[in-house]
Amino acid sequence: MIGISEGFHDAAISVVNDGKIKFAAHAERYSKVKHDKHLNLSVCANALPHAEDDIVAFYERPWLKRTRQFFAGQYRSAFKERNIYLTPNRYYSHHLSHAAAAFQTSPYSDAACVVVDSIGEWDTASIWHAQMVEGCAKYKKVWSKKYPNSIGLWYSSYTKWAGLKPLDEEYIFMGMAAFGKPLYVEQARKLLSRNNHKGFPISIEGNPEDNSKSAEIVLYEELRKIFNMARTISNNICYGGGVALNCVVNAKLQKEHPFIWIMPNPGDAGASLGAALLSYGGTVNFTPYLGEDIQKTVDPKEVVDALLRKGMCGVANGPAEFGPRALGNRSLLADPRTLHMKDLVNTIKKRQKFRPFAPAILEEHCQDYFHMPADSRYMSFVYDCKRPDYIPACVHVDNTARVQTVPTWSSSILREILECWYERTGCPVLLNTSLNIRGMPIVNTWQDAQDFSKTYGVEIF
Repeated sequence: MIGISEGFHDAAISVVNDGKIKFAAHAERYSKVKHDKHLNLSVCANALPHAEDDIVAFYERPWLKRTRQFFAGQYRSAFKERNIYLTPNRYYSHHLSHAAAAFQTSPYSDAACVVVDSIGEWDTASIWHAQMVEGCAKYKKVWSKKYPNSIGLWYSSYTKWAGLKPLDEEYIFMGMAAFGKPLYVEQARKLLSRNNHKGFPISIEGNPEDNSKSAEIVLYEELRKIFNMARTISNNICYGGGVALNCVVNAKLQKEHPFIWIMPNPGDAGASLGAALLSYGGTVNFTPYLGEDIQKTVDPKEVVDALLRKGMCGVANGPAEFGPRALGNRSLLADPRTLHMKDLVNTIKKRQKFRPFAPAILEEHCQDYFHMPADSRYMSFVYDCKRPDYIPACVHVDNTARVQTVPTWSSSILREILECWYERTGCPVLLNTSLNIRGMPIVNTWQDAQDFSKTYGVEIF
């Protein structure tokens, strides 16, 4: 079964066969257009050899979406042709595709699925009761919020107002909250009640940092209401949609709802997998390493030698991660023990100096360094750091970090690199960020990696 998401932003393709995810990749990795909304011949050509039938499932219902576009006055968008190399023969609703991506990759057989994003066809937030019945996933929608009321559009409007790119740099706006004070909470609540599809139509009081902190509080308030409704259906909650990428609020929700699963690609790209899984019907064992495969041998000792020599190096090895975050197979790694390394990596990546980096840590050591559960494998949550002086390069100004724990059974070379690094330094942590420059997609092929190395002077293994 092939699942595709295409036409709005973050186009992607996924293939599921025999109960396994055979391939899943972002179109942008091949076109080099960040958040590319169109599929391209290259990504399709890499996916098709994995397909074993003629099922092509689309992640939303175009005609239903057009009714909303007409309602919103988006007449040109309603008739815009999609650039699809594959013709869908099955269609599922946008939020159902998100729910399926969350539930059918989760460890649960019965769960409440929460979906929150900018907009689907008409839904902007929804709750589903998901159950496995005789080996097939069944869904029942129990609640929804409709356009133009949208938490996602509200947060994207804040992102645009702050001078950042909506549907792209919300995570940067999120990071500003650590520098702000909650001075404009009432303003944020009032803005949430407006139609924010075209951004905020009125002037906003205050600076971006204080507004970010205020928005964080209101976002948590709204999501908490939705999660409390979902909890009446099941203690197990599967969370999807683009808003699920807000790892700061995710951590707050996790404290109240510990049985939470967030597939690490919860946005529209991940909905391509949801469409494929709806056609398949069953559950799958999820791994994030699903894309373009760089097949070469990497010696962890050589990587650690480079880290000790230069403080930083890249790794491009194995299947690319499916999702916006590098998890070891397309990563820029650095020594976390000195604060200046943060500035150096931000300079190379052409990012704002205030932005934090994530720590990757041997899973068995995570509770020695962070106030957190026993694992957090996909950078979906932030936690307070117990030992910020030991790893200052990957701790934010508010003493938090977006943690990636790496288990013993991980298929990524990152596990062996961390083990070797720990053996040599006594530190079980490395700074881990995506192997890309701001505004560009993550490195995909070995040729991409070589070009990156040549252009930016970073040794890559």
